[in-house]
Amino acid sequence: MVPRADAEGARLALARIGALRPDLRIRREGERIALPLVERVEVPSGLGEISEREFEPFAAPHVHEYRDLVDLPAEEKEALPRSFDVVGDVVLIRIPPELETRGHVIGEALLRFVPRARIAGADHGVHGPERRRALVRLAGAGDFRTIHRENGIAFAVDLEQAYFSPRLAREHARVADRVGVGEEIDDLCCGVGPFAVTVARDGRARRITAVDSNPAAIALLRSTLSRYAFADRVDPVEADVGEFLSSAEPADRVILNLPREGIKYLTSVGTIVRPGGAVHYYEVTARGGAELRAEELVDRIGGRAQWSLLDQHTVHPYSPQDDLVAFHLVRAPSAEDP
Repeated sequence: MVPRADAEGARLALARIGALRPDLRIRREGERIALPLVERVEVPSGLGEISEREFEPFAAPHVHEYRDLVDLPAEEKEALPRSFDVVGDVVLIRIPPELETRGHVIGEALLRFVPRARIAGADHGVHGPERRRALVRLAGAGDFRTIHRENGIAFAVDLEQAYFSPRLAREHARVADRVGVGEEIDDLCCGVGPFAVTVARDGRARRITAVDSNPAAIALLRSTLSRYAFADRVDPVEADVGEFLSSAEPADRVILNLPREGIKYLTSVGTIVRPGGAVHYYEVTARGGAELRAEELVDRIGGRAQWSLLDQHTVHPYSPQDDLVAFHLVRAPSAEDP
């Protein structure tokens, strides 16, 4: 409980630390305001008096999608995106240009619809060599730094400063499941390190080198690792991928998730993979063209005499015409291998 005059400052302070429940309505009791808190979150002293209250939810039980909460004319409502991403307590959505002036209304609806969401942002895509995401705050408070949980791991994420996609959780687990005992692995363009950390958690790899040229990404990876006893299995390296590959030690498995530009590194990657090793390569590919592209990638990485395609599958749609596709390429064992 806080005095009415202090309510807005307290609300912003609580939202900034992720302690405010945006899915519940704030209560006014005379000249005092009751703010709904997230359970088990420490609240700084001096913000107000903590007491128990019942709060009404924003979203009615019959609401099945955030679009039902957006107060817009029917023709504009029809143009609303049907999907959005949730990363920790951050909600991201791609808004079509014709609805950009309605951003705040859309953001407020998302905060009401997504439990415990703190901030909603418009996602304008990933840009530049460090793959920083261009975001615009639509509603809520604080920055775009958060803790995101997937596959039983809590990742430190800053969506403005370093690359992370919540749509790859299954890929992180799938690749980790492929790792054999004693493998040495390079995770190139690692972002905040979800592939590397998931592999390390499973404990079979002997060495995982996670490489990214973005210092913010490496700092966030180190922050995540600091929470876990398996941190020493990952070696975070801040380096340009091309320079790293020029002197890299041989590896049993390489992960290359740079969908638009990774092709320029693929030949170099092929030279560091040991016989019998594998590459998990991700690329934005024209819908329906993945099989032909797979043949081109085999030629590019080292040729059919040494390389073959073990698997390819669509990870998720990327645009109306393109998909993000995973290609699992394997190198033939050497003649000396049993």
